Amino acid sequence: MPRGGAGEGGRVDSGKLGGSRLIYHLVESLKGPLEETGLIRILQVVFQVEFRAFLAVLVSFGLVLAFGRPVIHWLLRQKVGDSPEFHNADLNDLMRSRAGTPTMGGILICGSILITILLLAELRSRYIHLAIAVLVAYSVLGMFDDWLKLTSARRSPGSRDGLLPWEKLLFQLGLAALFSWVIFTQATVNPIGGVGAQAEVWQDSARVLNLPFQKTWDTPVEADPFADGGETMFGLPLNPNVMVLGLGGFVLLGTLVIAGTSNAVNISDGMDGLAAGVVGFAAVAFMILVHIAGSQVEAQSLLVPHVPGTADLMVVAGAMIGACLGFLWFNSSPAMVFMGDTGSLALGGLLGYLAVAIRQEALLVVIGGIFFLEMGSVVLQVGWFKFTRIRTGKGRRLLRCSPIHHHFHLGGWSEQQVVTRFWLITIVLSMAAFALVKLR
Repeated sequence: MPRGGAGEGGRVDSGKLGGSRLIYHLVESLKGPLEETGLIRILQVVFQVEFRAFLAVLVSFGLVLAFGRPVIHWLLRQKVGDSPEFHNADLNDLMRSRAGTPTMGGILICGSILITILLLAELRSRYIHLAIAVLVAYSVLGMFDDWLKLTSARRSPGSRDGLLPWEKLLFQLGLAALFSWVIFTQATVNPIGGVGAQAEVWQDSARVLNLPFQKTWDTPVEADPFADGGETMFGLPLNPNVMVLGLGGFVLLGTLVIAGTSNAVNISDGMDGLAAGVVGFAAVAFMILVHIAGSQVEAQSLLVPHVPGTADLMVVAGAMIGACLGFLWFNSSPAMVFMGDTGSLALGGLLGYLAVAIRQEALLVVIGGIFFLEMGSVVLQVGWFKFTRIRTGKGRRLLRCSPIHHHFHLGGWSEQQVVTRFWLITIVLSMAAFALVKLR
């Protein structure tokens, strides 16, 4: 198969598939004048997924900036300001200035991501359909929870103050299980070609349990990966030592990753700019990983899973980057708006979905280390408190307060220091993740 064939994950078939992108119709409507001026050659780049991914960053960023202030003013009129209360008097004193800041700003993030995907992504791709479904489902769940919490005082006495924890978790797990099942079945569809044994290889590659340091592809030592005039070798067999997940194992892992990441981002959203910044950096890393997974050449050269049809998820990652950067314009300290569950549940769910789709769940734990540290700190704090209360009759705490960003805040770090240092850790962890890929 020549370089740039169907295995490239959507780079060369763009002209044929472009009719499913809204931006394609705009270029087609102006085709006459563009051909006369010679600009049509320049605009051919809109069919390249890499260009559309970078364009998605700009479009999503611009949309958040354009609609940011009107949405914030609307939220203020709706009186959906946040009034954070913690089981710690010192922390309440530190966070008192946040009272009244409008939340549910996640509608800015989710709206800009959705519009950008519709404009720039390949709308016939089932992976794009799933990305939209994950975004909408988790944002609606978060919006419902936010609205119940923020309007409880305006409703009749005894009205619900948000979803109960078990209710929210049940919805998250149910949605994650459904999406994981669809991802599993998507591997059977094989949307961009491959027949016979090759199709089976692609199918298995999209379902492998991708462990750190384990090669996905079997490469004999004597093989020359750049034979035939520089063309990269195709048709590599799967490493016989890799585990190909069945339906049950795949759905279980996918459910834990998608729902777990959604929860982890939600828990991390407790300081100005923290969640948006860390998700933004993580999305940069995943845009690169999606590019690798969607290209047969690059996936096999790095010995990581190749998942045909996922290349356009670069646009989704790009939209996430732009939306988070744009939101930081209004969410940096002192914040004008918070994303609330509307944004945090959706961003976490979408990040988890990207990891499951391209089989990089292990690298998600590395890249999103801050999120899982935050979630782990809550689990340990609650677990240790209950354990010591049973053993001694008096509960003890491991941390000053959980999640762990509050522990550092109470320890003397300013809010800006906590946020900036967590950003820096995420950048370093992303570099470590790429090193792990190369070490294969």
